[in-house]
Amino acid sequence: MTPEEQKYYETYFNLFIQDGWAQFIGEIRDIVANQRIEDIKDGEHLQYVKGERNALKRVLTFENGIRSAYDYHMERIHDS
Repeated sequence: MTPEEQKYYETYFNLFIQDGWAQFIGEIRDIVANQRIEDIKDGEHLQYVKGERNALKRVLTFENGIRSAYDYHMERIHDS
């Protein structure tokens, strides 16, 4: 792994252990959990909510994606 790649992952890992990251993710989980189909007004609003949920779910899975990419990268290094 190059020093730049190591720095890339370390920067994210440092972010993920911060209280602010946990707070941010918790608030996003609350937003997603509290969206109710009954609150959708019309087709336009439905499209907005679908886009919003898609974006929020990407944020919710971001940490896992970074950790998985790092693990994959490390496995490739160890298998070489």
